Amino acid sequence: MAPNDSAPATEEREPGAVRRKATRYALPVAVAGVAAATIGLVPALAATGDPELPKISAQQLIEKIAASDTEQLSGTVKISTDLGIPALDNLSDLAGSFAPEAQGKGSGGGAASADPGTRLTELATGTHTLRVATDGPDKQRLSVLDDTSEYSLIHNGDEVWAYDSGSNTAYHATAPKGEKGAEGEKGAKGHDGSGGKDQGAVTPKDFAEQALKAAGDTTSVTVGGTSKVAGRDAYRLVIKPEQSGSTVGSITVAVDAKTGTPLKFTLAPSSGGKAVVDVGFTKVDFAKPAAGTFDFTPPKGAKVTEASDADKAAGAHGPDQAGKELPLGPGALGELGALGGAKGDTKVIGKGWSSVYVLTSPEGANGAAKPENAPAEAQQFLDALGDKVTGKFGSGTVFQTRIVNALMTDDGKVYVGAVTKDALVKAADQAK
Repeated sequence: MAPNDSAPATEEREPGAVRRKATRYALPVAVAGVAAATIGLVPALAATGDPELPKISAQQLIEKIAASDTEQLSGTVKISTDLGIPALDNLSDLAGSFAPEAQGKGSGGGAASADPGTRLTELATGTHTLRVATDGPDKQRLSVLDDTSEYSLIHNGDEVWAYDSGSNTAYHATAPKGEKGAEGEKGAKGHDGSGGKDQGAVTPKDFAEQALKAAGDTTSVTVGGTSKVAGRDAYRLVIKPEQSGSTVGSITVAVDAKTGTPLKFTLAPSSGGKAVVDVGFTKVDFAKPAAGTFDFTPPKGAKVTEASDADKAAGAHGPDQAGKELPLGPGALGELGALGGAKGDTKVIGKGWSSVYVLTSPEGANGAAKPENAPAEAQQFLDALGDKVTGKFGSGTVFQTRIVNALMTDDGKVYVGAVTKDALVKAADQAK
């Protein structure tokens, strides 16, 4: 598709190779990366009507995102996530049943409560309001606002701080200047630019990057009209799987008509209903933030934990997977092996949005990975989420969220993907 194609805004276009180019451009908010890749924004300001904008093709809009060089902005982001699972702050007993030694950590758990790897998991459920600011790759700030407290992450040069005002605790790390964790450029010892574990995505542009990685010959990419987001005119880029069996219905990215910066990201499930992930700005300003925005000194009496000490305390507990992006489609599902903690073989059944990952771990062979061998509290939780299924593969239990589902067979294998229950059973039968 020629760059000057002026096809109607609702006409589908094959994005082609330029889509791959677009994935290199992520808003530099490394310190603001969070789990689960799964955060959402309620629409910012009520629109008085869709704006009239020049016609643009899907390829031209993707090129516009790729050409966006926004490195300075500040604003407010509102996040809503509905994965169909209990709120994470209600699962402390469950976590303790799996790893009793981890109890006492997290929010309210003393010095470790400011650790981003613990605190940012809270964004994986419910609705949250954030303030964000960025000034190039070396200066970012994110604050999660609660009714009575505030949790902030500040990256300024080679200094990274996290502070929880509710418990007056702080977390400190150092990062090589100029390193960008959200872009995949790692700092020392496998950490990202924030000085903590790679936490994934937090802004609409980060999510858009992941969605564009997923787009391929199994995907429809179109321009679906225009909208108003945070008072700004925007085009709507619509990404839809063309395969059956996926739990992803569509992904919509609102792209600022002037700067090409994604302002809003919405992931709708194929089952319908409320969006699973909806993230975007309610207010945004592309001016350079005040320099003092990125200054931080721990308040008097604050308990400070150094990142190196926190890593030693975590020790044998294994890598923190809380910040992994939500697998959305082809390419992104590669993270599921790490999410599942599988130490054995992993293979893929199918392709594109209907890909199913098969995890076979040594623990599965001796029964440790079977649901019935889980602690009592964990078993109760799993039973509430699980549905018993049978097929040529034998029998097992399907554990469902609104987007990523997993089939755990009675012989210890795990089939997981952003696909329906029937698709998981079909994949298990095919593997048999």
